Amino acid sequence: MDPATSPGEPDADTLPLKAPVTDRDHSRGPPDAPVTLVEYGDYECPYCRRAHQVMKTLLHTMHDRLRFVYRNFPLTTLHPHAALAAQASEAADLQGTFWEMHDTLYEHRDARELVDIQQYAVALGLDLDQFVADMASEEVMNRVKEEFRGGVRSGVNSTPTFFLNGARYNGDYDLQSLTAALEKAAGANR
Repeated sequence: MDPATSPGEPDADTLPLKAPVTDRDHSRGPPDAPVTLVEYGDYECPYCRRAHQVMKTLLHTMHDRLRFVYRNFPLTTLHPHAALAAQASEAADLQGTFWEMHDTLYEHRDARELVDIQQYAVALGLDLDQFVADMASEEVMNRVKEEFRGGVRSGVNSTPTFFLNGARYNGDYDLQSLTAALEKAAGANR
């Protein structure tokens, strides 16, 4: 990183977010929040799991000043269950429970077989037959591929990768670092 660039600010060679945030995205927080943080994540990635805990805290502390967007970026060569988990989150979304499945997948990182995911769906009160059919549907598969391709176009090659108000965030993603970057961005957008 260029020493003149502080964490959270883009380097000259950093790609911006090429797939803009839309109403189709999975987001928490108000659409008009001064800060939008996009994460490309993988449910089987241990670093994403740590980032998930940080995001839960940030969403609580920043209230209406943060909009958090999650996009699937399953690294299937490293994580054999990542695509299945991404499909599960999208299938759950079709029954209105994306965030509940998202949180469940991160909180039960070591149980990712289809039978485990089906148990999560049952625990969330989903129609299991519909859920299973949706997981294998073209609609769900295409959604995961679309999010992945958007990440690739934006230069994502690892998880988690964050974009802060449309610019790649290259700083640390521990609570202190992300809080400082998000507060700085929120202050700049008042």
